[in-house]
Amino acid sequence: MERKAMTAHAEEKGAQAWSPFQGLRGLTGLSELFDDLFAGKMTPLQFPTPPRAWTPRVDIQETDKEYLLSVSLPGVKKEDVKVSVEEGVLTITGERREEKEEKGKTWLRRESAYGSFQRSFVLPTGMHPEEVKASHKDGQLIVSLRKPEKAGSRGIHVKVE
Repeated sequence: MERKAMTAHAEEKGAQAWSPFQGLRGLTGLSELFDDLFAGKMTPLQFPTPPRAWTPRVDIQETDKEYLLSVSLPGVKKEDVKVSVEEGVLTITGERREEKEEKGKTWLRRESAYGSFQRSFVLPTGMHPEEVKASHKDGQLIVSLRKPEKAGSRGIHVKVE
């Protein structure tokens, strides 16, 4: 009973019903997107997604003798990847190129990101850059970094005079 009275009072004052999306209306562009989506003018398959930067995922594993970085690079050719080490930083750069638009194809949704990427990792002290190895196969880049020998791991006999 009390709710009906509140609704009637709001209608008398010309107030509109509260909407959970009311606060989003002020955000640029979102108002129209929500209006089109909820009015049935746009299906979820057609909901536009903005282009985004692409950053490949990296898994790092440690064994007794080395560190292994496994970089997911689907759709990236071996020629489009560069691995370098400078001043104790391992850097992986490259580019995933977008497929050329083919006539007769109509995309309903494209979520794949394209473009240049760069990932950098600070190496532990004592790493030797000349011992870094990399291989690329089936969309995976594997970077192998041999661990440095621990200081004092080799015993040296010092003659006392």
